[in-house]
Amino acid sequence: MNEQIRACIKDKKRIVIKIGSSSLQHAETGDMDYVKLEKLVRALCDIRNQGKEVVLVSSGAIAAGRNAMKLSNRADIAGDSPIAVKQACAAVGQARLMMVYQKLFSEYNHIAAQILMTKNTIVDDLNRFNAHNTFMELLKLGAIPVVNENDTVATYEIEIGDNDTLSAIVAALIEADLLILLSDIDGLYSDDPRTNPKAEFIEVVEHLDDKIMQMGRSTTGSNVGTGGMGTKLIAAQIATKSGADMIIANSVNLEVIHQIMEGENVGTLFKAHSDESFDLKKFVTNLHKN
Repeated sequence: MNEQIRACIKDKKRIVIKIGSSSLQHAETGDMDYVKLEKLVRALCDIRNQGKEVVLVSSGAIAAGRNAMKLSNRADIAGDSPIAVKQACAAVGQARLMMVYQKLFSEYNHIAAQILMTKNTIVDDLNRFNAHNTFMELLKLGAIPVVNENDTVATYEIEIGDNDTLSAIVAALIEADLLILLSDIDGLYSDDPRTNPKAEFIEVVEHLDDKIMQMGRSTTGSNVGTGGMGTKLIAAQIATKSGADMIIANSVNLEVIHQIMEGENVGTLFKAHSDESFDLKKFVTNLHKN
């Protein structure tokens, strides 16, 4: 049964791939890992060359800016203006990140396009309409959108907060049929495998129930990312209700992207269950209110 489910992944036509900050940096220095970035871009270009549409949701702007400005990992929450420091780092880092992406994509004869979003991009009807149209036109033209939260202007009131959630929102907005979350963990476990050696790996989630959602108590093992398993399960709610399958997989080896697209049994697969009553605008409006 699992093999049949996985085989269907080969037929997906519009794919959103999210990669986290910790997957793009050298842990020792915080500098960009150009080898992994190149492998990521090459995999995305290969998917595009197959006639599929692909969108990248990429973290890393604040971390890249923080490193460029020689600030410590905790500098953005210290001092009198932590938000201002974070926003300044994002302004520097996002420019650096996109410069690298543009150069790498051009080496494979593809064009990257930057889209920066906030909560208001979805909550405001006109903004959401325009964002949808921009994505559709870019995909039609064969470009590969690179998406991030607009941390330069985002405050608590208008921020999405993590790119797991953002990537699911993007998948819902553009009617994607597959969302891949690349992280520092193999997939969903019954408990945190870092602290519980008896935690069981879950290959397929057919339905997201309360028991599954309770498995999101653990947090990320990285000090540069913002999304733990809890945010990934929220992303799964958005994606599956919007009609997209979702896979959580480990980004330690980016060949995992090819393995997923070939239907191999890697990561945890969450099966889509399209819910016509799901209201993306209402969901995003209520972010951070609970």
